[in-house]
Amino acid sequence: VSLWWMGKYAQVVMGPAGSGKSTYCQMIYEHCVNIGRVVHVVNLDPAAEHFAYPVSIDIRDLISVDDVVEELDYGPNGALVFCMEHLMSNIDWLQDKIENFSDDYLIFDAPGQIELYSHIPVMRDLAACLQNWGYNLCGLYLIDALFMTDPAKFISGTLSCLSAMIQLELPHINILTKCDLLESTVNIDKYIDADMTALVDDLHKVTDKRFHKLNEAIGTLIESFNLVSYIPLDRREEENIANVLGQIDHVLQFGEDEDVKDTMRQYDDNLEKLPGGMIAQD
Repeated sequence: VSLWWMGKYAQVVMGPAGSGKSTYCQMIYEHCVNIGRVVHVVNLDPAAEHFAYPVSIDIRDLISVDDVVEELDYGPNGALVFCMEHLMSNIDWLQDKIENFSDDYLIFDAPGQIELYSHIPVMRDLAACLQNWGYNLCGLYLIDALFMTDPAKFISGTLSCLSAMIQLELPHINILTKCDLLESTVNIDKYIDADMTALVDDLHKVTDKRFHKLNEAIGTLIESFNLVSYIPLDRREEENIANVLGQIDHVLQFGEDEDVKDTMRQYDDNLEKLPGGMIAQD
């Protein structure tokens, strides 16, 4: 009986529309190709139209937003939620599809509707299914680094990150995308660890005094959880992309599990070489 086993790894890439999820998937896919790692990207956005990377599994083969809008006369947001709930009602379809890539590293490119990560349980249920199928998951929440030019937008994005972290209950990394577009005068260090005192002070400067207590309450809420920090991502720097992937691998224990696999493979090879199925003695 072989003791060899295969770990399963996957990233779930989330974030609001325009945050750079598909661009991130493209960067990571191309980086992995360059370093010889096999990855497959799964499109979970039933409204997606164009891809800059090969799609190995596409939810639109099951259902699309256009189909729902046409047949049920739903609006675009309602149609997307319907599509995701339909996926969960037909989760065997996804399980059958990913069995073809059971030994490979998967990247799930998820939709951008915030309600999927706040109060609708569909993404949490999907994550639970993947974990039940043996996948080590890492949740990634992307927000546009240009949000740092507006304290209200940045705090709003941080709340969205926190909501997804609490809702999905996964090992989690938050990423500031499009750092290559930032002006050199932006102090990114203030945002990496989300210094809420400084951010609330900035927010006070651009809001009416009657909202200051609300600003402080939101800042206190984020600080009380003490969960949100960010990793900057600059698409121009291959070393930066490698660092982001390395931190995700660390969260997934990808390298550590690969070492164990090598040990188990060698153990199996040694067993097969023993005559008559004998077990080696110390």
